Amino acid sequence: MPPNFSATTRYRAAKEATGIRRDRDPVVVIGAGPYGLAIAARLSAAGVPFRIFGEPMQGWQTHMPEGMFLKSVPAASSISAPEPGYGFADFRAAQGNGPVGDLYPIPVEEFIRYGRWFQERRVPEVERSMVRGVQAVDGGFGITLDSGEEFPAGAVVISTGLVPFAHEPPELRGLAAAGLTSHPCEHRNMTGFAGKQVAVLGAGQSALESAALLYEAGARPTVVARAPAVVFGDPPQADRYGARSRSTRLYKPGSVLGPGWSLLAVSRGAAAYRHLPTSVRMRLLHDVLGPSGAWWLRERVDGRFPVLCGRSVRSSVPEEGTVRLELADTGGGTELLRADHLLAATGYRVDVDRLGLLEPTLRQAVRTFGGAPRLSAGFESSVPGLYFTGLAAAPSFGPVLRFVCGTGFAARQVADSVAARNR
Repeated sequence: MPPNFSATTRYRAAKEATGIRRDRDPVVVIGAGPYGLAIAARLSAAGVPFRIFGEPMQGWQTHMPEGMFLKSVPAASSISAPEPGYGFADFRAAQGNGPVGDLYPIPVEEFIRYGRWFQERRVPEVERSMVRGVQAVDGGFGITLDSGEEFPAGAVVISTGLVPFAHEPPELRGLAAAGLTSHPCEHRNMTGFAGKQVAVLGAGQSALESAALLYEAGARPTVVARAPAVVFGDPPQADRYGARSRSTRLYKPGSVLGPGWSLLAVSRGAAAYRHLPTSVRMRLLHDVLGPSGAWWLRERVDGRFPVLCGRSVRSSVPEEGTVRLELADTGGGTELLRADHLLAATGYRVDVDRLGLLEPTLRQAVRTFGGAPRLSAGFESSVPGLYFTGLAAAPSFGPVLRFVCGTGFAARQVADSVAARNR
């Protein structure tokens, strides 16, 4: 696809008409979820001209099922701001609700309200238009909105969340063509599956919680997992309440991601993480905080529906409007499973090529590893002025970038890098 030369000409004309220098063109933040909002708040505090686009918390509202709870605890679920007063506890207090400890699972509906509360008070500049296209223009960028507006930008921050990277294993493509498989992010609720047999592929939080929601909506789920057993976390025991002994704290120190030295290291060492060899980073990203369910989910799963562990999908074919799965176990045996639908709770895989809003030649200019962008310490890609945050940055900075608690580190680094470009 060739560059849009007519648009390029218009971007140049707009810059000449305003007399704005390239390094003072606004920074454009694409996405108004936790990461986009946190970065915009930092840019505002630093006096950096910016525009932020997106419907606040839209990804959470549209692609997280009703009845879901956050896996992260309240203490690790605040969107970062450059000053106090905008945390999750502040939101609850402003709503007339009392404080909660880390044994309180946050309903997704409450977190969405918190995100919008944060936006209204800290980032009122959010523009509800959607960015339709981004292209490279004269050392900067040209932005096209769905309204048709076109304007130049000095830098672009991609904070588009999880959905563009929803992963569906290639062996399920035959089912996808027949409309018999989907990803959890495609369902706002599970009521449409009432009375149906649904196979749920995966062993992580998304798979187990989706299966619980399916069961509670009147469906008949069966979980299929390669893992030898389903794992659930332990209830948090906050050090500040004296619930953990000194020896336990030394053996498993606390962190925003949970207890344990590995979790403490990746939660506090994001800056150092990117210096590890690529193979080590990718292994840690998979193994640290590997597939598991939250502690509060156990009672909604155990004994409620079948959970087939140690199984992999050998083949999947549509058969008379249903799903026919051939499963292989670790002992070399096989078994058949039939269902009305397969829910592929198989997570997300970062792939820059799936970001259609980036013009093709711009996407191709981004250096990647395993599909993920190679990022500087300031979250800048190989294309000067193009930044990636959230899940897209996790392969560079570690698992903490998959959670809300990573917004502080990301916002500080991005804002400092962008501000340095504008000096």
